[in-house]
Amino acid sequence: MPRPRCCPPCNRPVGTAEPGGGTSLAHGQGSRPGTGPGPSWPRVLAGAQRHRGCPRSAVAVCDAPRDGPARLNLAAGTQGLQDCVADLLQPFQGDPIDMVAGIDAMGFILGAAAAAILQKGFLAIRKAGHLCVQTLTQPYTDYSGREKVMEVRTDAISPGLRILLVDQWVETGGTMRAAIQLVERLGGVVAGVAAICIEDSEGGRWIQEHYKCAHCVPPRLQPRFDRHQLGWD
Repeated sequence: MPRPRCCPPCNRPVGTAEPGGGTSLAHGQGSRPGTGPGPSWPRVLAGAQRHRGCPRSAVAVCDAPRDGPARLNLAAGTQGLQDCVADLLQPFQGDPIDMVAGIDAMGFILGAAAAAILQKGFLAIRKAGHLCVQTLTQPYTDYSGREKVMEVRTDAISPGLRILLVDQWVETGGTMRAAIQLVERLGGVVAGVAAICIEDSEGGRWIQEHYKCAHCVPPRLQPRFDRHQLGWD
């Protein structure tokens, strides 16, 4: 039986030697957190950087491969999440970050994973009506044009606390700007914004002009992400 292959453009059989040493287990698996005797954060980044620019690190979390055995799909999705988080955190290496805030709802998954790697606390920024404590609310218009309200607990952010905001996607920027406003209204500092994709929209450009940002879409694929063309053909 032929060995399963890593994603294009890498396209090396799993288990074969990689350039510069190491073994291709799937994207950066040999360097991911939780394997071996406690890899350091620079080692995690090195594992992701080895394949940086491969579309799967950006896409697998939200568009896992649909063909092949289910076990390979699961492996690709798991590795895609690890590579995606490593890509998102790489620009912030060495920056002072006190807490990671994930935005309802996919930001909970990415944000919690980022907080675990950084060994920082995690804060959920939620759509209104879900928190049973005192909250601060912020109205906003989401990507579909619907009027909504976002909230955060008032006792979680103290003045000067540096918050990394994490979400899956920034399309029009309305949701992320509401989260930014909540953090800043409580006296916190937005240390950065991280999302799998930040679209080249008016809102996306405004966020990138005013805050340090990270995303994991290779520049050559950005137009396809802006048009939501995420297929592999």
